[in-house]
Amino acid sequence: MTLALNQVTTIFLAVALLVLGTFLVKKASFLQKFCIPAPVVGGLLFAVIATALKATGILQITLDTSLQSLFMLTFFTTVGLGASFKLIKLGGKLLVIYWIACGFLALAQNVIGVSLASVFGIHPLIGMMAGAVSMEGGHGAASAFGQTLEDMGIQSALAVGIAAATFGLVAGGLVGGPTVKYLISKYDLKPTETEEVVETVEEKGQPIHSSTFFIQILLITFCMALGTYLGELFSTATGFVLPGYVGAMFVAVIVRNIVDKLNPKGIDMKSINLISDVTLGIFLSMALMSIKLWEVADLALPMLVIVFVQVVFIVLFGIFVLFRLLGKNYDAAVMVAGFTGHGLGATPNAMANMAAVTGRFGPSRKAYLVVPIVGAFLIDVFAMPIIITTINLFK
Repeated sequence: MTLALNQVTTIFLAVALLVLGTFLVKKASFLQKFCIPAPVVGGLLFAVIATALKATGILQITLDTSLQSLFMLTFFTTVGLGASFKLIKLGGKLLVIYWIACGFLALAQNVIGVSLASVFGIHPLIGMMAGAVSMEGGHGAASAFGQTLEDMGIQSALAVGIAAATFGLVAGGLVGGPTVKYLISKYDLKPTETEEVVETVEEKGQPIHSSTFFIQILLITFCMALGTYLGELFSTATGFVLPGYVGAMFVAVIVRNIVDKLNPKGIDMKSINLISDVTLGIFLSMALMSIKLWEVADLALPMLVIVFVQVVFIVLFGIFVLFRLLGKNYDAAVMVAGFTGHGLGATPNAMANMAAVTGRFGPSRKAYLVVPIVGAFLIDVFAMPIIITTINLFK
């Protein structure tokens, strides 16, 4: 028996699973501790149930996820509109070093993924899906690029990416604290500040009004339209695969910084962040609930090995390279905690890691300035070209 859900019913189901995931995250301390996103919880729960129903021959559920790409495109555009380069001036030299280190990490993660894929005899781009896409990129990038690769004929890319991103989230929460505790103990590090700063740097806007909100929608849709159009032209002219959402994101980065010059109050980040949260939630929920888990069983061992190596690499890089580059002091140690969190999972992981460290050992104003700016916005400026280049090298 087959149950086919139409476009509207699929969106309803995605939102329902998102709400269910939010409820479960609030109730389960484990999910809160490791910052597992609500749409991941709800979407994966449905994917497991759908897989069980299919395996037992009771019911096969088909979904119409045709609007998933629209939500995905909107989300990546909002990411681009958040990348204001004036924030770099606030972070100074430390931010630039940290940002470059994140770019190097994206490159190293792809090298690890592709190299180990050849060892296991699987497609290099499946290995990449357990690299920068799912590690630094998290569930959003894993869902987006996974779908892109599947459209290119690479089976199971989406499922591998989502699974790797989930394991990365858990690992990022597990290893960040112990890594920094080791550094603090070994070098007897002490905070230099007397009062704790726990708020991230963000732009404080006025309450959201409909007129302001629609101006932000105008900017977002303009970037989406121009970005996808230019992306198609670029791909046609060069033969170089450039997904529309990547083009839209980079157009949005340019638009953001032009608007900053012309009208510093032209971008309302409250509205942008609201749109970002809604579109990411629905996009992720739709992506995860449509995963065919039975297709990824044979890739479980290679994926787990690749993720394990990624975890070992980021810990060693943080201790022996990044910590020294950032000044070999308490602030550097706290930033290593953040680096481990979003280098394996997402910015909320980074903030959770730093909160745990600063709550026990003391505040770090510099870490709370640098890490969220790079982790939430600037990191994609380096990571996306690296991922796109890897795809085109091995497509």
